[in-house]
Amino acid sequence: MEPDLIFAKRIQQLRKERGLTQKELGDEVDLSQKAISTIESGFRTTTFEKLVLLAKFFDVSTDYLLGLKDEP
Repeated sequence: MEPDLIFAKRIQQLRKERGLTQKELGDEVDLSQKAISTIESGFRTTTFEKLVLLAKFFDVSTDYLLGLKDEP
């Protein structure tokens, strides 16, 4: 699977596991609902800063989000 798609699916999975809407997640990491939507659809990635914020928020490694590791 393409790295962008792995990132997209993992963000969506983690968000849903926590029962968050795209807007709620966006509010936590200072992104719009539309930005989260495009990330989850694989049409957009994000900055290093937002990647780190997402990893910290979900308590997973950046390697996991990027598909370099299968363990969070």
